Amino acid sequence: MKRIVWLLQIAAFYLFTLAMSTIPEGRIRGTGRCMGLLMHRLLAGRRRIAIDNINQALAFMKRHPAWSCRYETAEEIARENFINLGISLVETCRLYHGKGNAIIDAIEMRGREHYERARSKNRGLIFVTGHCGNWELMALAFGRVFDDSMSVLARRQNNPYLNSMVEKMRMRYKNSVIYKQGSLRQIIGVIRKRGVIGILADQAVLRTEGVLVDVLGRRAWASKAPSIIAQKTGVPLVPAFIHREEGRHVITIWPEFVPSGDTSEEGVQRDVQALARYQEAFVCAHPQDWLWMHRRWKRAGEPGEPTPVLPGESQR
Repeated sequence: MKRIVWLLQIAAFYLFTLAMSTIPEGRIRGTGRCMGLLMHRLLAGRRRIAIDNINQALAFMKRHPAWSCRYETAEEIARENFINLGISLVETCRLYHGKGNAIIDAIEMRGREHYERARSKNRGLIFVTGHCGNWELMALAFGRVFDDSMSVLARRQNNPYLNSMVEKMRMRYKNSVIYKQGSLRQIIGVIRKRGVIGILADQAVLRTEGVLVDVLGRRAWASKAPSIIAQKTGVPLVPAFIHREEGRHVITIWPEFVPSGDTSEEGVQRDVQALARYQEAFVCAHPQDWLWMHRRWKRAGEPGEPTPVLPGESQR
């Protein structure tokens, strides 16, 4: 019975992505906007999570030096967040069916020199990013933009047929997938071959996998894996994010983040906190482009009220 359900799911998924991929380029944004507004209306639980998360972070964000958002309320930001998700969904369907060249060609790259400088060390590279803008596009576009390949850390889908389809679509763009279970050995293997890895490091992790840091004025569990891997292998950590700007996508690559060299629990915590500042600055500059509808602060206790700082600055 489960196999039949899985097959029906994959059939529905394929037909949906195929239908979305046939939408004329000039109507992608309009169709995606309608999809986003529909999700905003139907996914009431996720909408409430997003609004609650934004409300708890809004005062912090408005004090942050990077704040530049024209939306004033949590409801406005949440609505735009769903619209971004809807547009990203339509774009990703086109990419999965090999019709996304125009989307990729229109990407503006900022900070390419930071990637090239880190890559020239010939030690591999880890992009540290998050669920921002069209994060699938950032990964899938990598092969065309840099003429290189990337291994992306991802969660294996429960439906094996769906997992296989998504994996094949990603491989079309020179990417490979590293699944989280037993991922450390594969990550080290890619690094030894001087490869590139993309890690979405903005979700809550288990206590055994992370450390507590401040994120947007609240305590959150964050993965310590990027910091520890960099300490042990010397692989450069490069923060990078994607957002929408005036109808196009912009990928911003920051200079390499250099860990402190302190491998104690306190030293790792400081490095993870410093990496979290990049995510924090991005969200404050582009709050409508970050995925607010997941439970980023779960299991971390009560909110705090730290002073907003920019990446590279210390907490006072």
